[in-house]
Amino acid sequence: MSITIEHLNKQFGSYRALNDINLEVNSGELIALLGPSGCGKTSLLRIIGGLDVADSGSLLFHGEDVQQRDARERNVGFVFQHYALFRRMTVFENVAFGLRVKPKKERPSDAEIKRRVHELLSLVQLDYLADRYPAQLSGGQRQRIALARALAVEPKILLLDEPFGALDAQVRKELRRWLRRLHDELHITSIFVTHDQEEALEVADRVVVMNKGVIEQVGTPDEIYATPASPFVYQFIGNVNLFHSRDHASWTGQHGDAVAYTRPHDIDISHVQQDATALPVEVKLVRAIGSVVRVEVSTQNSSELIEIELSRERFELAPLANGDKVFIRPRQIRVFETGAQHELSAA
Repeated sequence: MSITIEHLNKQFGSYRALNDINLEVNSGELIALLGPSGCGKTSLLRIIGGLDVADSGSLLFHGEDVQQRDARERNVGFVFQHYALFRRMTVFENVAFGLRVKPKKERPSDAEIKRRVHELLSLVQLDYLADRYPAQLSGGQRQRIALARALAVEPKILLLDEPFGALDAQVRKELRRWLRRLHDELHITSIFVTHDQEEALEVADRVVVMNKGVIEQVGTPDEIYATPASPFVYQFIGNVNLFHSRDHASWTGQHGDAVAYTRPHDIDISHVQQDATALPVEVKLVRAIGSVVRVEVSTQNSSELIEIELSRERFELAPLANGDKVFIRPRQIRVFETGAQHELSAA
């Protein structure tokens, strides 16, 4: 089921939640709506699901306008952050709930409900918990049950609002990999909301980066990370260092009011000055974090820290210590100025 959104707007009083949103979601695609709190991603998800109504614009499911349909008529499954399971129902009855409340003409037989529920519980790898109650489950298990319940009614579209937000880091990591594998099996058009950039980049086919009610960029995880379309995307996705062109014109090629961005892993660091563009700095801190060594340096005229990431192998070839006087130079740098942007290779 494809989704087409054109010129969608939503306002709450004086607050503009969504401003001229245009987005095409392909059938069977897994899309992440990514952005900080208050950027409009949950408002957009709720409008797609029929829980809120847009002020203007169009919303099409497979070419058909659905804005006059309520949430029950849109054949959409929801998974929320806090599970919303029925505490007094067993796992089996929680998953069966959506099937049992269907109109009599559409309701499956008890035998069919039993078959479908056990099939779904097997799909989420929790069939052995069918007779337990939500209070007897871990957070990760409850979220998988919530997903099974959403899938029970065979939705054409699956919407997930911060589905792993209430879980600890390790469980989140396990569940998002599991969600990706499950999606590859089912191929249901799915949209999930998150503020976690790593989650979006790991799970989604494409990422929609939102900020202040507008879409800043839509692209594959690699496109979003490697070629950010705006300063906001550059700063929101991954770590980044900022340099003003007035101070580093030899790097940016600009003498006007522009800002250059470079990732910590895109900076070379050396004990010797390779050329005139290399910037002298002092090492302030060296931290080994797993397979990566993070080095923080500062220039003589500024207390602002520049972060550099090195592999352990690269670090061991030329070790660094606090207080070392060294030189740095970006291999890749992106310059943004008013009304224009371009990328420079400093190789």
